[in-house]
Amino acid sequence: QWTHTKHSRTLANVHVITDKRCLNYLQQGHPERPQRIAATLEFLRAQKEIEVIWDKPALAKESLIEKAHILEHIHLVENPIDAFDADTPNYPDIDAHARRSVGGALRALELAQKNKPNFSLLRPPGHHATKKKAMGFCFFNSIAITALAARSAGVKKVAVFDFDVHHGNGTEDILRKVDGTAFFSIHQHPAYPGTGSESFDNCHNFTVAPNSSNLIWRKSASAALAEMNKFNPDLICVSAGFDAYKRDPLCQQQLEIDDYQWIGQQLRSLKKPLANILEGGYSNDLPKLIFAYLKGIA
Repeated sequence: QWTHTKHSRTLANVHVITDKRCLNYLQQGHPERPQRIAATLEFLRAQKEIEVIWDKPALAKESLIEKAHILEHIHLVENPIDAFDADTPNYPDIDAHARRSVGGALRALELAQKNKPNFSLLRPPGHHATKKKAMGFCFFNSIAITALAARSAGVKKVAVFDFDVHHGNGTEDILRKVDGTAFFSIHQHPAYPGTGSESFDNCHNFTVAPNSSNLIWRKSASAALAEMNKFNPDLICVSAGFDAYKRDPLCQQQLEIDDYQWIGQQLRSLKKPLANILEGGYSNDLPKLIFAYLKGIA
């Protein structure tokens, strides 16, 4: 937000966590492509509305990854045999890339605990990765690992808020029935991966039908935020997906750029530490969508 004084005004700042090595893998024609990050970096460096403080991913300790994933899965990501599924190729050095994504989320957690606005701008995403398998472009579940790391560090109540257009099935799989955690997701249904139609235990799912207006989406998002507020978390880990945007090629929602600033403002208004990481978002407008969200949380 702008801070107005009689003689000056100060730009808000956001710590953006990134590492250019995340641009080093691709498969031709795959929507989860390096340009998602490269174009966003270029946009953020050129804009003058917020001050970006550039930051680096933390080192993801093995013990933290093991909180969320079975050893067999961790070893398979380290030494892939073949593609993980039709959406999730066996990229060279994908283990290192996935670990840096986890490290970006852990660095966002460190900044959140100091009440510093933050955003981890890395790939691959993570919220579809389950305890046992990689899927849906995701290898390690960065947000779930971060939530569990926070719990281990003594944070009593941790919420994960996921506004990606696809249900975070992996996060739900990992956090279900974990004491002191709760998962809140707003997503299109039906859509990939076909989960998230019902709420149970500590998992709260809010669905939006294909081709719904952005006002319907905001209504569902408001219900999810209200439910999370009842949980009264000490920390909110945000899976920030930007694929409910009207021009995104992978789903059928109608969000405008302003809706992402709105959701950022709503989360900020809860006055809880926020650790924010990039999940999906595949349109050419992704830089503008992320920038809108950053303005909301700043």
